[in-house]
Amino acid sequence: MSTPRPTPPRVPAAERGATRIADRVVAKIAARAALEALTRPAPDAAAPHATVTVHHDIARVRVVLELPYPSDLAAQCAAVRRSVARRVEEYAEMAVPEVDVDIEHLHPARPAAGRDRRVR
Repeated sequence: MSTPRPTPPRVPAAERGATRIADRVVAKIAARAALEALTRPAPDAAAPHATVTVHHDIARVRVVLELPYPSDLAAQCAAVRRSVARRVEEYAEMAVPEVDVDIEHLHPARPAAGRDRRVR
């Protein structure tokens, strides 16, 4: 008859290891949040792109956007900042002290079909 194996001692979850979320995953969360925050994206604009630097549980985010013009650029950037910070804090449980927004390209609004803007 074999002797029963002793049960290993229970180790608290906090002492077993750590979960690390890759920078590129946080960047994808930020880019998606930026896209969802844009109320009226330009039809031919590229999707937002984000780069992230993570140090411990603090993420610094840079988002690159293409926006329609004319529009309220400041309001759109503010909405992107709020959305990105909230989503990264919620999904990745990281503090986001800053979100830098760069507008890489402005897409001019096209005149409505049937309207000729040329002066005769």
